[in-house]
Amino acid sequence: MSLNEIVAHMRRLLCMIMIAPWAAAGAVGASGFAGGLGVALAGGALSLGLAPVAIAQPAAPPPPAARDEFRVTLLGTGSPAPNMRRFGPGVLVQAGGKVLLIDCGRGVTQRLRQAGLKLGQVDALFITHLHSDHIVGIPDLWLTGWLEAEYAQRPGPFVVYGPAGTGQLMDGLTRAFDWDIKARIADQNLKPDVIRAEVTEFLQGVIYDRDGVKVTAITVDHGELLNPAFGFRVDYGGRSVTVSGDTRFSENLISQASGSDLLIHQVAAVRPELLKNPVIKVILAHHTKPDEAGVVFSRVKPRLAVFYHFVLLGMPGTPPVNEKDVFEQARQTYDGPLLIGEDLMAFRLDAGSVVQIAPRTP
Repeated sequence: MSLNEIVAHMRRLLCMIMIAPWAAAGAVGASGFAGGLGVALAGGALSLGLAPVAIAQPAAPPPPAARDEFRVTLLGTGSPAPNMRRFGPGVLVQAGGKVLLIDCGRGVTQRLRQAGLKLGQVDALFITHLHSDHIVGIPDLWLTGWLEAEYAQRPGPFVVYGPAGTGQLMDGLTRAFDWDIKARIADQNLKPDVIRAEVTEFLQGVIYDRDGVKVTAITVDHGELLNPAFGFRVDYGGRSVTVSGDTRFSENLISQASGSDLLIHQVAAVRPELLKNPVIKVILAHHTKPDEAGVVFSRVKPRLAVFYHFVLLGMPGTPPVNEKDVFEQARQTYDGPLLIGEDLMAFRLDAGSVVQIAPRTP
């Protein structure tokens, strides 16, 4: 074998070694292999004399929301399953100069930064219920937002609205992070008042009303043993968004969401052959199936309905349903405007319309 043949053989082996695990993990899309057999790395194409591969850059965040703008951003559309495409539940609402966050699941702080906000810009956190996947990101937002770094800078106490048990949750977190809190106060001279949690526990009704921005808590049905659970409706300037939170089919949600411009609703689905599985049955019984959500949309009649918090269940040998299946099942009962939500998908609520905001290219 000649020297050139040996070099060519080594190049092929190296490409196979590096590409295989990435492709298996879904980290390199089909477009990543266009234009030759280059291997895309964080800093550029691998220098092996192969054809270079262009690296797609993440889209830049949209411009900052104007004070009178009503903007809604899906920060996380996932569930407890660790999924790099869908982070934990979180919906950002910017209206009337207020920055409100509904739920704080895994990765919400990263998504806030991708949306162009500092962690300290969140004026208040609203918790739908205390399941871990909806609150596991709270320590990060609370503690990291306290720092004086450019990405944090919360100006005052950590404001939280949540169901019964939220005060106990924040007290427990304060005890759990006692060492860190005391160390940063002593070492970095951070303000004790800014790490303080200001908690308001609520029942159904208007729970926040400031500068024309009104938040109404809506009792929903997540299951007998999982209550209290809530959705939220945010109204500003004659426009409104309702976020379902985790719920089974809920007549109360339909009633309270009536007239909403944008309705963001969770969904759960499974293949028919798994419906008798006891683990699957318990989970599915706590959520809304696609055709049921379609009935909700048909009765509420929003200008736009969007699915989020996807609970798509599978078992070994039986893969989960996909978003296309969810969409088609919802179409059995709803023929209006409908989108499959994705992380960082954003909407602007104008008078008489809901406009999807395209992220800027860098």
